[in-house]
Amino acid sequence: MPDQRQLEAIATELIATFDITTPPVPIESMLQYPKQDMWQEVNISQLSGSFINVKEYYSPRMSLARLLARHIATSDWGKRRGLAEILENEKILHAFARMLIMPAAMVRALSSGARTPTTMSMHFEVPEDDARLRLEELADQL
Repeated sequence: MPDQRQLEAIATELIATFDITTPPVPIESMLQYPKQDMWQEVNISQLSGSFINVKEYYSPRMSLARLLARHIATSDWGKRRGLAEILENEKILHAFARMLIMPAAMVRALSSGARTPTTMSMHFEVPEDDARLRLEELADQL
């Protein structure tokens, strides 16, 4: 996997660009109202049901986070940061999507007791499996 710190830094920069300071990260509005040099706005209502994963309650938000990650990578903003090359496979793209929807600083801001998959699932509005993976990714930083 590419340098996780580099991807975390890009995710942090993007979250700051959108002035997001508290969870849940508004993935839907980020897709619909991009900043300059980013992607074209996305009409979420036109996405097909087969695109959205509905396995768990918050699964659609993770599907949208992965869509956002793809849009960022191919945007001028993302290209200037080398994201198209970094997000070379689905595993890395999924990790970047988790960084966007559960930013490291917001996870670190939680009390140690709140850093559980169940609590993070509710706090960030993500499936528990994704929260568990994010905690594993941040294990050495918490």
